[in-house]
Amino acid sequence: MLEVSDFTIGYWIAETRKLLTERQVTVPATTMRFTTAAQLRSFLDNDDAPAQRPGVSETLSHPALTGMSREKLRQMIERLTPLQAARLERLRYQRRGGERLPGARGGIFRQKITDAERILAAILYQRKVCTRQVLSELFEVSPRTIGNTLIETRPLLEHDGYNPTPAPTRRRTAEALRASISPC
Repeated sequence: MLEVSDFTIGYWIAETRKLLTERQVTVPATTMRFTTAAQLRSFLDNDDAPAQRPGVSETLSHPALTGMSREKLRQMIERLTPLQAARLERLRYQRRGGERLPGARGGIFRQKITDAERILAAILYQRKVCTRQVLSELFEVSPRTIGNTLIETRPLLEHDGYNPTPAPTRRRTAEALRASISPC
């Protein structure tokens, strides 16, 4: 779109990241992704965002699935999101073996699943509402991403005092899960 090479874009991303870091500016991750220049132009001209998961979080946050009101779930997510971000950064720090190098590519790729969705997925799995495979299908991510999400989020839920009550039925397909709740 800018008619420059990948190397040039990479260089300026690195330089911009250095400036943002020096000034302690944080740019939050997004799940929005433009795969073509035309999609980006359409978004800028018409506020026409690319297709995203259709309201999956809203559907899956149904009290019949989570075992708690939407407000209680929202409050839990607000409490746990900063802790989750800190825990994830610590884990990445350990894997890197130190601080992120200036100009490193971390942080420029879209987040596959949001922090709120991670917590929601962990709650649904701990309640035995559905299988990992069903969560993978619903959130449109790999089973490995769901597995990592569950590993990363479980300690936060336990620390927060979350003690799930098992769901009466475990759904083995996304269709069965969707059919089990009525729109609210």
